[in-house]
Order: sequence, then C-alpha cells, then structure tokens
Amino acid sequence: MSELSSRFEPARIEDKWYQHWLKSKHFKSTPDDREPYSIVIPPPNVTGVLHMGHMLNNTIQDVLIRKARMDGKNACWVPGTDHASIATEAKVVRWLRDEKGLTKSEVGRDLFIKYAWEWTDKYGGIILKQLQRLGASCDWDRTAFTMDEVRTRQVIQAFVDLYDRGKLYRDYRMVNWDSKAQTVLSNEEVIYEEEQTNLHHVRYAIAGSPGEWITIATTRPETILGDTAIAVHPEDGRYKHLHGRKAIVPLIGREIPIIADSYVDKDFGTGALKVTPAHDINDYEIGKRFGLEVIDVLTDDGHMSEAAEHYVGDELMTARKKMINFLKENDQLEKLEPYTHSVGRSERTNVVVEPRLSLQWYVKMGELAGPALEAVMTDYVEFFPKNQKNTYRHWMDNIRDWCISRQLWWGQRIPAYYYKDQLFVATTAEEALQKAREATGNSRLSLADLRQDEDVLDTWFSSWLWPFSVFDGMQSNKEVDYYYPTSVLVTGWDIIFLWVARMIMSGYEWKNDRPFKHVYFTGMVRDQQRRKMSKSLGNSPDALVLIDSYGADGVRFGILSSSPAGGDLLFDEKLCEQGRNFCNKIWNALRLIKGWEANLVDEDSTPAEVKSIAWLNTKMNLVIGEIQADFITYRLSDTQMKLYSFIWNDFCSWYLEWIKPGLNQPLARQTYQSTIAILSKLMQLLHPFMPFITEEIWHILNGEKKGDCMVSEYPKVEHQPGDNLLTVMEHLKEVIGKTRDLRNKSNLKPRDILPLYIIESANTNIILTDDGYTELLKKSAWIGDLNRIQDSDSIEGDVNLLSFVVGTDKYYLSSPKVIDLVEEVKTLQEDLDYQRGFVNSIRKKLDNERFVANAPSEVVDKERQKMADGLKRIDMIQESLARLSDN
Repeated sequence: MSELSSRFEPARIEDKWYQHWLKSKHFKSTPDDREPYSIVIPPPNVTGVLHMGHMLNNTIQDVLIRKARMDGKNACWVPGTDHASIATEAKVVRWLRDEKGLTKSEVGRDLFIKYAWEWTDKYGGIILKQLQRLGASCDWDRTAFTMDEVRTRQVIQAFVDLYDRGKLYRDYRMVNWDSKAQTVLSNEEVIYEEEQTNLHHVRYAIAGSPGEWITIATTRPETILGDTAIAVHPEDGRYKHLHGRKAIVPLIGREIPIIADSYVDKDFGTGALKVTPAHDINDYEIGKRFGLEVIDVLTDDGHMSEAAEHYVGDELMTARKKMINFLKENDQLEKLEPYTHSVGRSERTNVVVEPRLSLQWYVKMGELAGPALEAVMTDYVEFFPKNQKNTYRHWMDNIRDWCISRQLWWGQRIPAYYYKDQLFVATTAEEALQKAREATGNSRLSLADLRQDEDVLDTWFSSWLWPFSVFDGMQSNKEVDYYYPTSVLVTGWDIIFLWVARMIMSGYEWKNDRPFKHVYFTGMVRDQQRRKMSKSLGNSPDALVLIDSYGADGVRFGILSSSPAGGDLLFDEKLCEQGRNFCNKIWNALRLIKGWEANLVDEDSTPAEVKSIAWLNTKMNLVIGEIQADFITYRLSDTQMKLYSFIWNDFCSWYLEWIKPGLNQPLARQTYQSTIAILSKLMQLLHPFMPFITEEIWHILNGEKKGDCMVSEYPKVEHQPGDNLLTVMEHLKEVIGKTRDLRNKSNLKPRDILPLYIIESANTNIILTDDGYTELLKKSAWIGDLNRIQDSDSIEGDVNLLSFVVGTDKYYLSSPKVIDLVEEVKTLQEDLDYQRGFVNSIRKKLDNERFVANAPSEVVDKERQKMADGLKRIDMIQESLARLSDN
C-alpha cells in the first residue's frame, strides 16, 4: 500500500510505459498468418506541430489499432509526414532570409533543394515525436515521407503511367494563382468567404460619339487595363444600339468592341460587363467565343506587368488606388456602391487568389471517377457517417480535371523533358534521352540537349498514392499484398475531395481495388462558440501543455468525450479535467482494494459478496456486448462514456461499497481475488482509450505473470445464466437509493438501524428469500428487521412510516421521529403529479393510431406495460395519501 501515491501521477509513468512498449516491439508488425488490421496515418505536414485536430484524429486511430491488436489481429499503423510543398517552401525561404541572409533566387534551384532538405531534417518530424506523448502506437520503423526515395519513385512512375495511358495532358487554362507562393492552386485549396468591398461604376467613352458613354460595374478597377471588350445581353434594349460599336478603355485609350453575349446578367450592376480574359474565368470563356486578345496585367508576384502599360511594378492595391484617383479626376467614376461578395483566398497564404491563364498539367479525372464512385455508393468503401456519401457523390458527378503542376522547387519535379518542340515523359532523364534519340533519329543527342519541366507536382499527387506507396506497393510484393486494402481511414470530412476521393481513384487505377474498407470521418474541433480553432483567434490550446496538465489519458478522454462520427467536437478543457478526475477515481479504487490485502482470510465469500460479484460480471458482460457493437459502427465516444459510467457508478459506487469490509474487518480472499480479476478486466476494456493508467494498474494487479495489458486479449462476451439477477439488483439499488433519500429529507441519521416493511409481491419475495439480497439491503441501507406484510394496515403498533414506491412495489421505512405530515403529503403529491404526467405521455402515444399500427408489436406491448405499471404506482401513492389523511 505504501508504494502507491495518493493521486495518479501521469508524468511518472507515461514515458516509462511508452519506452517499455517500444523496447518490447509491441508496435512492430510484419506479415504473418494472422488477420491483418492496417491503418495509414493521414500524414501531417512536415512543418506542423501537434494541434487539436491531430489529437482527435490520432487518438481515434490509436483506439482502433490498440483494440485490433488486443483482438489478436496483426495490427499495423503506418506513420509518416507530408512534404507540403507550399508551406515548406515558404518556411525555407523565411529561414534562408532570417538565418543566412539569402533569397531563393540568389541560391538557385539545386542549392535551394539542398537547404530545404537540411531544414526538413532539422525541423521536420517534430510532430511525430509529439504524437508519442499522446501514446500513439505506430510502427515507427515504417515511418514514411511523401518525398523520400521510395515514395518519390512511385510518384514519378504514377505520372509516367497516366501519361502513357492518355490520362494526362498539358494545356493553357484559367487557374487559381497564389501571388505570394507564386504557384497555381487547385479549386479545393481555395477558401471562399463573404467580404465587403465596392462596386466601381466606371464610364467608358463610345468611340466616334463624343459625349456618349457606357457604364460598367467592377470590383477590380486595376484590371481595366487588361480589358479587351464590353459585353451586354443580346436582349437588353438599353444597349442594342451599341452592338458592334467600340468603347475606349479609360487611361490606356484602347478601342475595344461592344459584343452581345447571353452570359451577361441584365440585372446585375449596369447590365454591361467589362471583359478581361486574362483575369476572370467567365471572361476567358467569352473571349474564346469572340476571339478576344488576352492581356495579362499582373506579374507572378502580384504586381502590375509591362502589359498593363501603366503603374508597372506597383503592387495590386496600390495600382487600384491610383486607378480610382485617375477615374475620379477624369469624371469617369460615376459612383461607388458597397458590395458584399464571395472572395477566394489561398488556404496556405491567405492572399486573394487571382484567376490567370497559364500552361499547366492536368489529370483527366472523369476517366478515373467511375470505379471510385461505384465503390462508395455500393458501400464497398463504407463511410461513417453515411451522410458523407451524398457529398461525395455530388462532387464525383461534377468532377473537374485536376491541375497537378505547381510553380515551386520543393516537391517531385515533373518528369517531362523537352527537345525543341517535342515532349518526352520518362521516369529518368536517361530514359527520356533514349526516347528523344529514337524519335529524332539523332543518336548524338545528349542530356544537355534536353530541358526538364520546371514545375513540381502537387503535394496531393504524392499523398493520393499513400495507402499503397507506404508499402512500396505500386507493384505487387509481400507487404502490399498482405496489408492492402487497409482496414480504415480516419480523416476529416473537409478533405473528402482533396484526399479521400483521389485515394480511392488511385487505388483502382494501380491496384484495381479499394484503398481502405471503411472511412471514419471526424468532425472539426471547435470552441464552445462553435468557432474553428486557430492561433489567430487565440482559442486553440497548446496540445502539449494540455498533456502536461492533465496527462495523456486525461486529454485522450477529453478529446473523445464529445466527438461523434462526423459531428463537430465542441472542445472544452473541462473535459480533459474530467478525464484526469476519472484517472484519479480509478487510482483511488486501486488503493482501496490494495489496502484490503493485509487483512485477508481463507474463507468463502459471503452471500452478499457472491451476489455482488455475479451482478457486476453479468452487467459487465452486457457492456462488453455493447462495446463490440459500438466498435463496428465507430461509436467510440459512446463506448468511452459507457466504460466511464460503468467504472465510476457500478464498480466504484456500488460494487466496492457492497464488498468493502468494515473497519478492521477481514475480507474473504476469494472475494479479493475476484475483485482483482474484475479490475484487471476493466483495465483491458479501457486500455485502447486510456493506455497509460491501464498498463500501470494492470501490472500492479498482476505483476509480470500475465505480460502487458496492451497485448492481452480483449474481453469477449461470455455465456451468462439467464436469470433475473440484473433486474432484481437494479430494483434493490433503487430501494437503497430511496431509503437514503428519505433519511436525508426527514433529517434521520444515515447510519441509524431502522426497520423496513415490505408489501409482498413476486419481486419482493425474491429479495426476502435470498440471503445475498437481504444482506446487501441491510448493509447498504442500514436496515434492521425486514418485515413482510400484506398491506400497511397489517403493521402493528404506533409506528411512524415513510412510504416509497419502487417499480410497482411499495415499501415503508419506520421512522423514530414523528413524521411531518405536511412535508410527507407534499412529497407524495409531487410524486403523484410526476406519475400522472408519465402515464398521460404514454396514453397519448397509445392513442395515436399510426404509432400502434406501424410500431413493432414488442414496442407497443412495452408501452402498454409501462402504462399499466404507472397506473399501479398512482394507486399506491393515492393509497399512501389516503392513509396520511386518516391520521
């Protein structure tokens, strides 16, 4: 007893057990004859540190992998990180500037890549070390990186395969341009939000008609310098006389045609639309229809270009202000109109995304989508929760080609090589050279004659291969054939398109099979005001500080306490505090039990102890059955709360109180050993959720004889006798609770021994004829004589009685004090009102013909029984009120 601290100390034991698990190779997995259970971690950015989203996602994965391991499966959780092209390149650029006084352009591509690897080796992977603090039981020997040699080889091969299969192409198209990162973005990397701005109503002079104007409305006056037409609706009577005429672009003086196109909304703004094909996707489509010139007035880094002719080199917003001043000075700004509209910003840099015409590489997604859509809609890839299927189907039905080229240096460089106007795609430069020699008939060509594409591949182009690339599995091998398809993917719903859909497509493209059997979608971690957690809002707690404060088990408990599948988690630090308190509750239970060890006797358990042990094991068996069902449907939060309730209430509050020996009294060794077995089993059930405290207590209870908790067998449902034990014990608990309440309300001492009168019934006769039940009732409710009666009139003598009803049975507690009749009547009347309300609610349900006709017969019968029991309780309460009124 002396070696157990008064409180659970997570800091003392967490690293001890984690290092023990690592040394014991419990996380290690290699193919064998067991059923595989594999999970690939959604690779966090190599630039990242642990945040609440990671905590939620990886706690869930660890719960699943630990449960599978204890179920005897060959559990393999593959960790890794993502090279995160845009984010990492930005970090490296800043690092070079701050620490070495260098710019990206000064060092050049090759040296920059060398520095990027140096930065990655120094700072990357921090988050994986932090995940170990959380208890993540990954097979760390398998740690992968989306840009390591094995992954890069497969990424390059994937590009070549798609090109050879005719599923890749290069074209000029309108793209989303991030002027800060200076790269193209996919549609999914653009975040749209409503923002307040102004509509500038600008007058354009009509060529050849002095004093005549046409007014357009725009939010971006700086792009006027790139206008090549004004469009109006063909049926807009205001402008029919201008069809075929020309307008003059302000400041620049360029004459542009006035065209008629049905795309124009007659009711928006002035009904006249400035057409700038280089800077708007819709304008670009109009420009293609009318053969308009494309004038790009912006540079890659968001400044005005030479093509603008004015304000060259000015930052975009500076040019906008200058343009507005010019328009005002020349009486061409008719008015400013406040306007709220959706603005797209880069997910990574938060700058406003510019639509630009650019030559990029694209994947023909329509040719990949079919099998991936069918797999999800037929539940071959099963989503949890199911409602994400509709979101997935909508996106897949409207899928657009994927732009996979990025204007960056950090990433896999596109394996496309150019010789003059010819293109050669190959896995290596040497292979491309061979293709070029064969195509040109020129055997004297050298590598120096080839020019490799400058762009790199989108980061997602590496991570969409992740479920098989982590096993080096583009080609068949022992590892991928064993672990693939993986068992479950745990991820946020927000990347269902960016990642989940693409992985399913790549799985069918290269493995002709699903990449995972199940997808468990977590919600977003939000604060109590339902705001997304972020550093800028100051509402995102430091994950490691939480672990330091509450222990890893407490934090795991807190993060899972309110996280139903797909539902947003409203995080409250108090949940982690509750988790820490739960640890202390279990720890104190351990200390109580171990304290009995010094005073054990070799005697049989008492009838009350036998009954208590049987009851707890029977109820635990039911809980285990519910847990098994919850794991199948990923109701992990529900499972954790069931275990919390069972351990806190049933085990600690009831069972331990029932078997606890009196002061200086011995305990039967048989009862003690049964209790040790029960607590050990509870630690096994709880281990996937709270691994550190369970491992510590498991070893305190069992020493080394049973090995480690984390590799013990997870408890299964056992056959239990089908008697009425649970029903009677629940009844007994309510009787005990009611007697305690009556003592409290009547100011009776809680431990005064009082007689109890029980009206005979089937339930009460079971209690009265079983030594185990009667012993429990007397001990827990501080009852002396148990008196069986037919009714209250058969109680002899002048006795003060406090009545109560449990189920449909009536009890009378004998009070040594004169009863406060007013207070007793008030209590009974409140109970009567409640019972009448309960009966009325059941009656309304049974009076509903639709309910009675459509509900299963067993449900209807149950409601009828509830109503009958309620009516019986009402009769009993009314009888007690009548008895009091006679007094």
